[in-house]
Amino acid sequence: MTPTKIRIETFLDGEAVRIVLDAPPANVLDSTMMAEITATLDELRLRPELKLLCFAAEGKHFSFGASVEEHVGERARGMLAAFHGMFARLAALALPTVAVVRGRCLGGAMELAAFCNWVYAAPGAIFAQPEIQLAVFAPVASLILPRKLGQARADDINLTGRNVDAAAAKAMGLVDVVAENPEAALEEWARRELLSKSAAALRFANRASRLSWNHALATELETLEALYLDELMATADANEGLAAFIGKRKPVWKNA
Repeated sequence: MTPTKIRIETFLDGEAVRIVLDAPPANVLDSTMMAEITATLDELRLRPELKLLCFAAEGKHFSFGASVEEHVGERARGMLAAFHGMFARLAALALPTVAVVRGRCLGGAMELAAFCNWVYAAPGAIFAQPEIQLAVFAPVASLILPRKLGQARADDINLTGRNVDAAAAKAMGLVDVVAENPEAALEEWARRELLSKSAAALRFANRASRLSWNHALATELETLEALYLDELMATADANEGLAAFIGKRKPVWKNA
């Protein structure tokens, strides 16, 4: 498959791969882009020499997140299955991961960045889980943010949907490094800290370090997916919130 919405680049002397979201300006994680990322992750299993996988993006913004249109009706089931399958592939690959974020990193894109081992951000980066504003929730963020940031900070992000700038994201542990040139900062760090390591050992260490994290992904994400599809999507407000967003109008809540 020739990718149409992502670009694959090798860097760090062939020991790292960059998946570039290449559908600006919004770089929406729609079904096509997710399929291309998943296929690439499958191919990377045949590259045992790799020591790092980087997610980056073309244009001003990392990504506005998953396609809202694909959340509606029966399409939601397939969309969530594909999106969650992408995270299962990342866990199975066990390759250390980093996200390089510029501009907005919203919704499903923030889930992808937060799932990475490290996040490097430009000073103007903005992070948010705005799903609650559409009367829905983010299953992956609900699972991983409490483990990564602590329950109180995860509650703040998931229940308010507010924007978090790069400095605040670093203070809460979501971002590791804020730099004017995050790509250069990442390469300098990786050459110093990763490239001298065994690629095989890095994957085993990542599996070991994330044992409980990956167990939760494998056993609890299905529960959250069912809560979303079978209960949340049966409410009037979830359907109204998505319809209002697509229709570019203010939602009218029934609180039910």
